[in-house]
Amino acid sequence: MPGRASSSSGSTGFISFSGIESALSSLKNFQTCISSGMDTASSVALDLVETQTEVSSEYSMDKAMVEFAIMDRELNHYLKAVQSTINHVKEERPEKIPDLKLLVEEKFLALQNENSEADFQNNEKFVQFKQQLKELKKQLKPKEDGGHNEFDKIKDKDASRAGNERDGLQADREADGTEGVDEDMIVTQSQTNFICPITQLEMKKPVKNKVCGHTYEEEAIVRMIESKHKRKKKACCPKIGCSHTDVRLSDLIQDEALRRAIESHHKKKHRQSD
Repeated sequence: MPGRASSSSGSTGFISFSGIESALSSLKNFQTCISSGMDTASSVALDLVETQTEVSSEYSMDKAMVEFAIMDRELNHYLKAVQSTINHVKEERPEKIPDLKLLVEEKFLALQNENSEADFQNNEKFVQFKQQLKELKKQLKPKEDGGHNEFDKIKDKDASRAGNERDGLQADREADGTEGVDEDMIVTQSQTNFICPITQLEMKKPVKNKVCGHTYEEEAIVRMIESKHKRKKKACCPKIGCSHTDVRLSDLIQDEALRRAIESHHKKKHRQSD
């Protein structure tokens, strides 16, 4: 047991918690390992969805994320139990040294008894994983109408609309020699969704705002927020029409699903051009 008391009275006045607090610091470092494990499992799960690997493999990654979330919850409960015990002893200063191990176990079990499935909704990485998985499936999963995904459907709809416009204007174009207008000038809605509202360029490392749901190029939004904060001002969401007026760095999360969707879009275009 870290710490000691005077042999005569058993007073807690000489107890040192430095050893316990050092161990707590090491346990907190282990939380970083859990976080890295969740990042890896999330990335693998998204890879499986993107490559349309069998559902059982994806389910294994989902189970892994649940296990990581449970470990993170239990570790947080244990850290809280130990810290609560230390604070209790320091404040109460009992005559005799209490059974610290028993106190920690009692507090830990009390916290564990309050566990529920809803706890996972408080684990940011777990929630982000489920959201990214859902979004990527929606973007990449073939639909019943001819096997087109969401981006293809949008593109087909826009192309149909553009086709109707071309039919109506064909005579005029032939008359003035503009029938060779570049088709790439027709920007689809899906491609527009890839554009950063700050740089007006296609995003390479998109991040999502947890508060309003809009996405930006990471470097651009970070630079904008830091610039505003240096001038003691709040950073408003740069998306036109958004009412969110206080964007913070802590609001931003990596939008892995969108990044993969952009990459998939480019791969598809490359295959079509070959």
